[in-house]
Amino acid sequence: MKLFVFFCCLVSANVVRSQSVILQGRIKAGSDLENINVLNITGKVNTITDAQGRFSIQVQLYDTLVFSSLVYKPLQITVNNQMLTSKICEVQLVDAVNELNEVVLGKILSGKLGDDIKQVEGKEPINFYDVGIPGYTGKIATQSERRLSEASSFTSGSSNGFGLGAAMQFTPIINAISGRTKMLKARVLHEAKDDLLHRIKTTLAPDFFKFFPLEMDLRTEFLYFCESDPKFMERCNQKNDIELLEFLKEKLVQYKKNLNEKPD
Repeated sequence: MKLFVFFCCLVSANVVRSQSVILQGRIKAGSDLENINVLNITGKVNTITDAQGRFSIQVQLYDTLVFSSLVYKPLQITVNNQMLTSKICEVQLVDAVNELNEVVLGKILSGKLGDDIKQVEGKEPINFYDVGIPGYTGKIATQSERRLSEASSFTSGSSNGFGLGAAMQFTPIINAISGRTKMLKARVLHEAKDDLLHRIKTTLAPDFFKFFPLEMDLRTEFLYFCESDPKFMERCNQKNDIELLEFLKEKLVQYKKNLNEKPD
């Protein structure tokens, strides 16, 4: 009889151990709760937190979870019976403080302007003009911009008859007729719009959605809705943050109106 009871307990423990559940968790920490890494190193699955610090991950009893982020100290916990039964857990993270030793750069200033100026030593940095090297200080062209320039530019050259030089003179005309120039212009514009949308998404969107809430699963669609506006580049390219936010506010009103008009 004792052997039977022991066998039942052993089987029951194995069943509990092998039970897999989706654990609903929440991070408690500072204000930056989004994109914290949650790794189940036992089950070899991982996820990240949302803006509210919430996450879901598959676990079993005694699995080890590791929480890591650039702004918080790493934390490791073990899934226990209470967590497995309730399927809920709260995790408290502590800010990571990087303390640096005091460093003195250069000479210590006395506070007397005349004396301090005399101690200043420095030379104007050397540039490519000083050493006679030709250089370019403008914006570096993308691959598509370079291809467009090559496809649409007339190159100078001399050749007898219809040699290589003459053929190169006709290349821009051929590209225009074949549609290659038009295709390259469209590609350059598309890349410029993508770069601008990425800047808006990474620098402005997080703060924008704090003041003008929108469901997480609709935010990407909304940003592409903004990019599809015919005046997207005109309204947003090389504009300041205030002008960009005004554009996003206008588009959000229109986007929500379109959502309400969709058939159920």
